[in-house]
This record gives sequence, C-alpha cells and structure tokens, in this order.
Amino acid sequence: MTSKHAEIEIGGIGAVTGYGWGRAEFWDGLASSKLAATLVDGYGPDQDRTAWVARVPDGGDPTDGPSRFARAMRSAAREAITDAGERGWTPGRRVGLLHAVVLGEVDLWREFYRSRGGRVSVREYLSLMPSTPMSTFMKEFGFHGPAMNVSAMCASGNAGLLTAKAWLDAGIVDDVVFVATDLSATPENVLHFERLGVTITDADPLDACRPFQEGSRGFIMGEASVGMVLSRGLPDSYARLLGGAMSHDAHHVTSIEPNLTEVNRCVRDALDNAGVAGGDIRYLNAHGPGTAQCDRAEARFCAELLGADTEIFSVKPLAGHCQGAASAVEIAATALGHRHGLVPAAPRQAAGDPRLLDGPTPFDGGLTLKSSIGMGGHNSAVVLAPPR
Repeated sequence: MTSKHAEIEIGGIGAVTGYGWGRAEFWDGLASSKLAATLVDGYGPDQDRTAWVARVPDGGDPTDGPSRFARAMRSAAREAITDAGERGWTPGRRVGLLHAVVLGEVDLWREFYRSRGGRVSVREYLSLMPSTPMSTFMKEFGFHGPAMNVSAMCASGNAGLLTAKAWLDAGIVDDVVFVATDLSATPENVLHFERLGVTITDADPLDACRPFQEGSRGFIMGEASVGMVLSRGLPDSYARLLGGAMSHDAHHVTSIEPNLTEVNRCVRDALDNAGVAGGDIRYLNAHGPGTAQCDRAEARFCAELLGADTEIFSVKPLAGHCQGAASAVEIAATALGHRHGLVPAAPRQAAGDPRLLDGPTPFDGGLTLKSSIGMGGHNSAVVLAPPR
C-alpha cells in the first residue's frame, strides 16, 4: 500500500500560452516580466472595442485539428512528452491521460451555432467532441492507460495533479500525461466576466491586476494549454508533488464562504497529506487574481496557517487568468522556476502585503504551496518541492 505521503515527480513540461507556442516562450515571458496580454479587437457589448486579453495566437500543426483548442492541447502534451524523454523518461506499459478542461472547444461550437447553423459534416461534428483530441493523442503515442477529463473550474489544474497522484498511488497507471486547456476568451465570455465585476479589459494588466496590493480591480482574461509528464523514479525532474487536498464551500455560485472554514481546512489537509507543517512552506504561489475576496482569503490563511517567512507571489498579472488552465500554468511556473533558480513573481505596483515578492526573485529552495480557488466553491492546494 502506498503511503499518503508518497510523492510524484513532474518530468516534462509543455506550454502554449499568450506568450506563444512553447515552453521557452512561456518561461522567457515570465522571467522578464513581459505581459502575455495584448490589445485585441472585437470585444465589448457590440464587439467594436479593443480589450486587454492574453489570447493564444494562431499556430500549431494543422494536422492536430481544425481549431486552436485541439492544436494547443496536443502541442503542449507532445512537448511535455518530448521533454520528459530527453530527460530520460521511458513510458511504462500503462500511460494514462488526464485532461483538465472546463468550457472545452469554444471556438468551433461558436462557429457551429453562429455562422454555420449546425450544418457541418460528420467529420467536422466529431471534432467538437471532447473525446476526439484525447483519442487522436492516445493513438499517436500508442498509450493504453485510462483517459479522462477533469473539471473543477479554476482549480482544475490542482485537481488534475491530485487525480494523477491517486492513479499512481492506486497502481492503475505507470505514468500520467496531464494536460490542462482553456481557450475560452471569446468576446461573449469575456463580456460576462466583466459584468460579474472581476475581469478588466480597459487597462494595462499591471495596473488593473495587483494581487495583494492597493488599487487592484480584478484580472485580465487569459488562455493556455499546459502539459506535464507525471511519474515516479524519474532521472531528471523539475519538481516533486508531495501531496495536496481539495474541498468545497457548498455556499454560493461565485462568492467564497466568508468564514473560510473549508478554504482553511483544505490548506490544513494539504499540509497533512504532504507530511509537512505550515512553517515548512517557503512560498505561496497564490491563486492571486487581484479580486478583493480571493486576495483576502489567501492573505488570511497565509498569515494564520503558514510560516512567518512565507513569501507570496502570483503570475496572473503577467500570464493572465487562464481559467480552467490557470493552476496548471502556475504550477508549471513554479516547476520551471526550480530549474532556472528564479521565482517568476510579477513586479509590485502599489502598497500591499509585506510578504508579496516584487518581481523575479532568486529561488532559495524550500517548499511551495500552490493554492487555487475555483468559482462555485472549489478549493484546492498542493505542495511542491524542488527535485532531489
């Protein structure tokens, strides 16, 4: 029986983000505090305005599918597999696939209804199905482990990592390819998040999104697909997942339960599952969207449950809030930071929490707690450690 404290390793990383197609573009953007968001036309109630959006640009291999979604998902996963192989990973007999996804194939469904009136060929219709990019990916690599979608809103990345760990702990698989994809920043979706009062489109991202600082208005919408290879006994890994936990507020469709009962329980359970104490946590890689209630919740549990020297950072001002892929993007940022010896914190813009890092900071080792709070009450936290 595997101990609840048995760790798994991140052995390969792939990324498609607002910075472009590839892991190198993603890291270079974060490390230089470059903004992934640009001014994009076609937004607003009448779709006649420009908006700050960290949108994945067109690209990828057309043979991977007809949409940015399918091409990004397969590109990120393929890059992670190639990366892991170059670092010495050999796939086991049972390689599983987990895909963290919330809204799925937004672009093609938008076209299906708005411009084509449902008149598509059977082949085109199959490209809309969530199973299709997974099926073609499994066929490409000859993987025969289980393949499954995971969905927990913005906490889907953490949920995917913990599901992968559960598969490995149970002996269901030998390895897991984990991908989180969200390319849903269409004008319609962005507009409704604006109406909810959380998404900002009319200001420079560093001015609008200031997690744990005065004057923060919310977040800039982003898109991404991030792939990882997860296993045990890897010869050259980026990071180790020691453990984690999830809970649910059962309170409200958008608001965090104000007493933070379940948020705090989730953090305590994550520390216990990882076999560490709050004082062992060196960094909090926060959900950090720059909204008042999320920042308040994370600042509070950091002060009450983590160590006095725990420092906080968020990459959302730089990469954007990538929705269902958000926590996977942020886990990849921490893992790549271990390799490069740098915490890719966003630069501070105003007075705020004294524990907040100010821009890229040398990584001095230690553990990172990655928290993620998803719309509808989803709470999650995982504990990451540098490779051995």
